[in-house]
Amino acid sequence: MKRLLIVVVSALTLLSACMKDNVSERYTFYRPVYKTRDEVKANIKSNSSQPIQQPGKIVVRDHYVFLNEIDKGVHIIDITDPAKPLNIAFIEIPGCVDLAVKGAYLYADCYTALVTMDITNPLQISVKQFLNGVFPHRYYQGFMADTSKVIKEWVRVDTVVNKRFTGTLTHMLNKDSRVFMSNAVYTGAPGANAAVSAAGVGISGSLARFALLDSRMYTVSENDLKVFNLTQPASPILSSTVLLQQGNIETIFPYKNKLFIGSQSGMFVFDASVPDQPQKISQFTHARSCDPVIADEKYAYVTLSGGSFCGGFSNQLDIVDITNLSSPALIKSYNLISPKGLSKDGNLLLICDGKEGVKVFDAADAWHISLLKQVSGFEANDVIALQGIAIAVAKDGLYMLDYTNPGNASVMSKIPITQNK
Repeated sequence: MKRLLIVVVSALTLLSACMKDNVSERYTFYRPVYKTRDEVKANIKSNSSQPIQQPGKIVVRDHYVFLNEIDKGVHIIDITDPAKPLNIAFIEIPGCVDLAVKGAYLYADCYTALVTMDITNPLQISVKQFLNGVFPHRYYQGFMADTSKVIKEWVRVDTVVNKRFTGTLTHMLNKDSRVFMSNAVYTGAPGANAAVSAAGVGISGSLARFALLDSRMYTVSENDLKVFNLTQPASPILSSTVLLQQGNIETIFPYKNKLFIGSQSGMFVFDASVPDQPQKISQFTHARSCDPVIADEKYAYVTLSGGSFCGGFSNQLDIVDITNLSSPALIKSYNLISPKGLSKDGNLLLICDGKEGVKVFDAADAWHISLLKQVSGFEANDVIALQGIAIAVAKDGLYMLDYTNPGNASVMSKIPITQNK
């Protein structure tokens, strides 16, 4: 996700707050590099592996991890031996920030399009369909892209402009500033993870905006919920769009025939019994903050993270009673440092708590959860827990954690990121 695509840095030499002078302005901006749609489609294939630089969303299917490289594509990582994960291939998908896996198919966004790929052999994937224009919320404020082409990447350009200046320092700093924004942002129930994988549906992290439920894929943007019919999995059909008037939607989590949607102001519960017409049942409101959510039979687990672009100051875990879905009720809140993604495996709850790493809790009693182990040394963003092995996306790479003995949970291995030079 490129939330900041142009930065203006002014180097000013002023003898007074308001005067005439020669001023040198140094600009750093990013110029789009375009490809035609045909060129983009031709290169959506299993290319050689690439270094991880900006990891995003994550999906696990069987012994493969599909890790998003924000706005660039998807890494395929073989975790047959979690102690020695192998980065085996890279799928170049410009503008990709969300993904899902069902059976032999990988679904991902390519800016405003949905692309469907056959991943029967992850080393020889093939494109099956391009569904154009289904994600129109992908935009860059103040910048009009060439909609007949696709932005492959953004190239940094540094330049210095010398000019005569008359005015105040404040005037100079505000005059030429521009910010290009993108609306693109960045599952586990007790015992459910193994069954889901066996059924051929990839397990997504809690920050997902794509969710699979039976023969449908549900996607959320900032203000809508879309339903894609996957009856013919190689050829998805956009069957309906539901306007979410609440806005600031962030994540979606499917459980049975319900959809739990996280927003910056609360959690919303939708009934998907009629797959193409999901209906809102209820909502649970909280203080403004970032808000991923997961759920099981009795409870929803919501992490609130303040002090970021989401606003707010709350940093906590809320456990919500959902036995009566029409009236979700807060059970208890637990203070945390900077919580983000989370996952549940049986009675164990794993939470990414910012620079404190991943925390493993005993959540058998929702009223009295207890910390069993803190696996620190990295800044965790999202995690998937799978029968003793956890896959965590962190600021500095992809981590494999062993929590077969929860009290001694530890890092098994890591694929580090490679910084741009």
